[in-house]
Amino acid sequence: MPAFHSNSSRIARFGVFELDLAAGELRKNGTKLRLQEQPFQVLALLLERPGDVVTREELRQKLWPADTFVDFDHSLNTAVNKLREVLGDSASSPRFVETLARRGYRFIAPVQNSVDTTTFAQDRPSALHPDLEVPIPRRGLTRGLFALVQVMYLIFYVVALSRLHAIQGIADSFLPGWAATTLAAAVMVTAGVGIPLRCYLLSAVGFDYQHLGEKFQQVFPFILALDDLWAVAPFLLMQKIGLGTAFAASAGLLYVPFSERTLIRMAYVKQQARI
Repeated sequence: MPAFHSNSSRIARFGVFELDLAAGELRKNGTKLRLQEQPFQVLALLLERPGDVVTREELRQKLWPADTFVDFDHSLNTAVNKLREVLGDSASSPRFVETLARRGYRFIAPVQNSVDTTTFAQDRPSALHPDLEVPIPRRGLTRGLFALVQVMYLIFYVVALSRLHAIQGIADSFLPGWAATTLAAAVMVTAGVGIPLRCYLLSAVGFDYQHLGEKFQQVFPFILALDDLWAVAPFLLMQKIGLGTAFAASAGLLYVPFSERTLIRMAYVKQQARI
């Protein structure tokens, strides 16, 4: 049986679960769970190095000796599946055990020992994003922030359409007649296109559509162009808020589509493999 980093930290806690190496038990809210020996040992090995990749070869060497004749791939996949079943975890949206293609597994939840409540990962409370190199935050937070951005744009569109005559009047004050009419028409067309787009994104993130990350990347060039057009909207209020404030607001809005992309990439980390 593998041991943790010190003899005094033989109990590891993560979420509502507790692994007791001395007793050979996995408990949930204090209630003992039934877990077979191999899945238990896989979990113990992963908890030794949370945040790090434990390769399939390491698991084979420690759990299946060289003189043991088994179908290693099938046995390991079965053990991980049983472990995920007990933890209520999934390969497609992991909270605890992450699969890395042809490499191994990584425990991605914060882990605390029984003595000093410090993480075994040594100040690495969660796995790093494979592309962004930042700790992966809670998905509920990133999805919620993304949804708020969509609501913000929906408010922009609805208010602009409801005050289209006022926008036409403002445009007439500093643009030629044809240009003012073109601007009002552009507001109407882009808002009309933007409303169903934002409704789609809101529903997708609300229902946690697992392919939203891929879909968003496909439509991102269009979203970038649309959002950049609406980033100049504060200049329509320049007479009321001043040139400096309008410029600052416009600069902030120019960054929003990139923040949307980052939020989606953090919420929908591309899974390299499934078992």
